[in-house]
Amino acid sequence: MNHRVLAQFKSAFRPATKTTLWLLKIMLPISLLVRLLQYYGVIAWLAQYLDVVFQYMGLPGASAIAFLTGASVTTYASLAVMLSMELTLREATIISIMVLICHALPLESAVISRVGSNPWKMATLRIIAAFLAAMFLNAVLPGMSSPFTAHPEAEATGTVWSVMEVWLVASVKLSLMIYGLIYSLMVVQRLLGEFGVMPLLDRPLRPVMLFFGLPENAAYLWLVGNVLGISYGSAMMLDLEDSGAITREEANEVNYHLIMNHSMLEDTLVFAAVGISAFWILFTRMLFAFMLVWGRRLLKKVNLLRA
Repeated sequence: MNHRVLAQFKSAFRPATKTTLWLLKIMLPISLLVRLLQYYGVIAWLAQYLDVVFQYMGLPGASAIAFLTGASVTTYASLAVMLSMELTLREATIISIMVLICHALPLESAVISRVGSNPWKMATLRIIAAFLAAMFLNAVLPGMSSPFTAHPEAEATGTVWSVMEVWLVASVKLSLMIYGLIYSLMVVQRLLGEFGVMPLLDRPLRPVMLFFGLPENAAYLWLVGNVLGISYGSAMMLDLEDSGAITREEANEVNYHLIMNHSMLEDTLVFAAVGISAFWILFTRMLFAFMLVWGRRLLKKVNLLRA
């Protein structure tokens, strides 16, 4: 037993290092660029035009940069932008939820298209849901005027070199945190696979599938998507489709849930580690996944009655 566990810790080292380096190649240049844009006043200039829209979500216009970065690249890149901005905890929470619902659109839309889901429809739904979730949170979140705890260092003033110094210190801290999280997650994933834990959860989760409006036999698929993400989930969908365990339509039904609510283990841990409430992350994403699936089912019934 101990030997099997130790083997998983060892096997996670190299892929965790590779993944972290890949992420940092994206994140660090983006975060440096944002700091320099702030220093030269470009962010403030852009914010005045974006405030008109983002004020309805309780956000400054400059936060659009964090959202657009996450939507086009990854949640980690968006987090790097957030760490480079002065935000309240309330603002950071709202942006985080927007990004968690709507991130990596080009990549994830391409992945889900392989199992038969319409990538354009899925991307549009995620964008709309991100803005609706932000307006929802702006209405229900309590006042949280304290500074975003992930950004405790004072903003550098003076020369551009002082800005670079602050960025460097923050980047080292962020890099270490990301590596620790990624390594831990990879170890957990390997242990779950090594000891066959996830298939054992299939039957107990079937009532949860009924609650979410999903096919009863999609429990294992739902678990894979929520623990490991859309990419792993789609690969599993293809395998289950080929074996006849689920139909293409059932896989599509699960995708409507997963576009709102996937990779819950990794995403929640990463954003909770920098101060975002795990409750609001889990509750909001599950709520919108629930409403989307059941809303779609209701709409299909209405259309059948009209026909």
